[in-house]
Amino acid sequence: MSQLFSPIMFGPLKLANRIVIAPMCQYSAIDGQATPWHSLHLGRLALSGAALVILEATAVTPQGRISYADLGLWDDNTQAALAQTLATIRPYTNTLLAIQLAHAGRKASGDKPWHGGGALTADNPNGWQTIAPSAITFDESRPMPLAATLEDIQTIIADFVASAKRAVSLGLDAIELHGAHGYLLHQFLSPLSNHRDDSYGGSLENRMRLMLEVFSAMRAVVPATMALGVRISATDWVEGGWTLEQSIVLAKALQQLGCDFLHVSSGGLSSQQVIPIEAGYQVSFSEAIKAQVSMPVIAVGLITEATQAEAIINTHAADAVALARGILYNPHWVWHAAEQLKATVNVPAQYLRSAPHGSQAQFIPMNVD
Repeated sequence: MSQLFSPIMFGPLKLANRIVIAPMCQYSAIDGQATPWHSLHLGRLALSGAALVILEATAVTPQGRISYADLGLWDDNTQAALAQTLATIRPYTNTLLAIQLAHAGRKASGDKPWHGGGALTADNPNGWQTIAPSAITFDESRPMPLAATLEDIQTIIADFVASAKRAVSLGLDAIELHGAHGYLLHQFLSPLSNHRDDSYGGSLENRMRLMLEVFSAMRAVVPATMALGVRISATDWVEGGWTLEQSIVLAKALQQLGCDFLHVSSGGLSSQQVIPIEAGYQVSFSEAIKAQVSMPVIAVGLITEATQAEAIINTHAADAVALARGILYNPHWVWHAAEQLKATVNVPAQYLRSAPHGSQAQFIPMNVD
């Protein structure tokens, strides 16, 4: 029996298999509001057979967007637009849907990737002043961020809580807090970007403080019936930066606060990072963290083959795997993996007849009329 296609619990949430679709920004929102593209994109992913789809990084405040075209969940308009998207998708799938709540910090106020992705200054109609733990730029091409005041920090916590409440109201199945890839919470964690001399900087305990305060505040408003997890970068890949050892300390602290799952990525904080890109290059991080915690750990990063994903689960390197660019390239990756591993997968009833003659997989129709 395939372990990749076996069920797993993320806290209160039962996943039909161990395949997760990671958040992928679409840069297609208008004033933070989802558009028909999101219905088309997310609808396709929700029919993929993966157990859980995590919506793209969704900003908790307009100033927290990576770009002016990012999705948001900070007011009634952004909530209503996303509700319409979800209403379009849900009648046709039983795939679970989560949202990733985020603040980009000093990496905010950028252009769309296909327009170069460069930083936009505050005097640009599509740009704004960014904020960070300290007045340190990501690289020389970006304008200087403002160092967050203690009042700013309390506002940031409140913004995450408000967006979490909206996510609950939308009836989503889970929330993932974005603490990875060099965005604001990661910026507070790393000594490379956090040079503060108050209670939010210096020691590891202080640098973890904002992450843990945001998580605790969200956990207080997210019902126990809804999974709440965190995505982290396990290392900065830069000497003197955030490390795997510190990530393990953070993981244990998050687990004590009621974290339901941990999504382990890496990098994104510094332009000086040197990453040895190869198949499954981040799996060793998930394996090391998994050995120290009991909550489910998700591995991600160049996991492209069904047998590779199966081996990660079988060797206890992770409890689940996440796919991103690979499933954009091949939206039926999960179906093909089920065929290869002789497993069972949910597919739209309308597509049942597409199964190859003599298929070794068992294709079960999704729970729709």
